[in-house]
Amino acid sequence: MIEKIKEQIGVGCADISETEKKYVKEVLDTERLSYGPFLKKFESKFAQMHDSKFAIAVNSGTDALRIAVACLKEAHEWKDGDEIVCPAVTFVASSNVILQNNLKPVFVDVEPDIYNIDPAKIEAAITDRTRAIMAVHLFGQPATMEPIVNIAKKHSLKIIEDSCETMLVGYKGKSVGSLGDIGCFSTYVAHLIVTGVGGLAVTNNPKYAEIMRSLANHGRDGIYISIDDDKNKSDKEFKQIIERRFSFIRIGYSSRITEMEGALGLGQLERADEILSARQKNAQYLIKKLEKYQDKIQLPIKREDRGHAYMMFPIVIKQNAKINKKDFVFFLEDNNIETRDMLPLVNQPIYTKMFGDKIEDKYPVAKWINNNGFYVGCHQKISKKELDYVVEKMGEFLSS
Repeated sequence: MIEKIKEQIGVGCADISETEKKYVKEVLDTERLSYGPFLKKFESKFAQMHDSKFAIAVNSGTDALRIAVACLKEAHEWKDGDEIVCPAVTFVASSNVILQNNLKPVFVDVEPDIYNIDPAKIEAAITDRTRAIMAVHLFGQPATMEPIVNIAKKHSLKIIEDSCETMLVGYKGKSVGSLGDIGCFSTYVAHLIVTGVGGLAVTNNPKYAEIMRSLANHGRDGIYISIDDDKNKSDKEFKQIIERRFSFIRIGYSSRITEMEGALGLGQLERADEILSARQKNAQYLIKKLEKYQDKIQLPIKREDRGHAYMMFPIVIKQNAKINKKDFVFFLEDNNIETRDMLPLVNQPIYTKMFGDKIEDKYPVAKWINNNGFYVGCHQKISKKELDYVVEKMGEFLSS
């Protein structure tokens, strides 16, 4: 028996190397904190790694989603009350940004093995007011995108990829973020690439990129976003910039981050393979060691046609297991193993208030996950001793 671990085994981590520290020091030494060379390099490298031409760094994955929805609403003249299809299991930000843009989320149940939106149920949710599908790539694994893309084409819909929990992996040879019209990512502290706070929106559409960068900067005229934009210009160009650099052409947001986040992100991207490999190795180790309990719990399932970044390690108690989720979670927490619910959405108090007390009953897979699902960590800083401790404690509970 392994002695009880004193430090909590968390669901996420901040893994800062000497490279990141070096880059942040360079930023501080220059005293240039606003949008500059590090953020530009970070955006460029991130876009390239996700098969995209453009990336806009913002202060959160939520703001990436917010400006993505706002951009499409503006570009395609959507009306208030128009609809976006989204999954019934996801972090609340996914559907909140739809509501915040005066649009309506229309929920669809999820696939019971990988927990992403179920393509087979999307068309039934489409109406004459549907404008887009938000495909969320949960827990590190891409959604089943091929049929989603086909449905979008058939009904002339846009696709927003909420990829805040999944990056650096692909689906059938294409990177997440490049499978739809706009892809959105998070670099929050518990995520895969960490900048503390932060997020990115990627696209291959130059018009969308221009609108989103403006939206992230208070709706500013794109002629002047950075303090570098008036350098090395002709006299005529310089005068045009002076006339327009305090011009705002749309209602925007303050979504900016600093050069320090760009420095952290760039250093993290340089170690991306190392970070991803360690997470995958840890997840596979947990799967192998916990396989003996598969009659009681559903472990992460990876489909062959896509990658898996394993941002976390989801577990769902099977229907006939006669295990109380609260008891299981409290046992793990009492033993310093941190847990989180698997992103319950349609049972949230604000949503039952808005959409009715019985809304969860419309989505039986989501309801099963809400009642029986949670996740633990499998991040790169968890040691083998800690992994063995997690396995031992889960086994202790499941065997009792």
